[in-house]
Amino acid sequence: MRDVGRVSMRVLPTDLDILGHMNNGVYLSIMDLGRMDLMIREGFWAKLRAQKMYPVMVSETITFRRSLHPWERFILETRVIGVDDKAVFVEQRFVIDGEIVASAMTRARFLQAGGPTVSIARLSELAGVDLAALELPAWVTEWAAATALPQRRDPAPSIWVD
Repeated sequence: MRDVGRVSMRVLPTDLDILGHMNNGVYLSIMDLGRMDLMIREGFWAKLRAQKMYPVMVSETITFRRSLHPWERFILETRVIGVDDKAVFVEQRFVIDGEIVASAMTRARFLQAGGPTVSIARLSELAGVDLAALELPAWVTEWAAATALPQRRDPAPSIWVD
């Protein structure tokens, strides 16, 4: 679970925005592939599916250092960095020649079909590793708190403050 998953990719014409570089939304879609690749390679995806469990994104933040251009090759790196009481945090990087082009932090919860959020203890059991032992960096805990929205059942009025 602590291994870095690496997927070699190339910017395709369908990835481009009107300015001719990879669209910012495409980065997030490609990140899905990196997380799936890591879960499949770890054998975790098959265990989840057997239990009718699946991940859902709660939060994503990405920072861009430079653009990716048509046909440019890059490596998507993906690593689980820790958990809190309900979610798994995954860092992902777009890398060219060992240099970070863009970096993202994601937070995902795991759900069971027709049921509640899957506990970290249950995920640990399926993964065969104590996920709670993965110490989450303080800045990630702060990011999660700063970007959180109210629970689904709680009000979340759209009020703009000047």
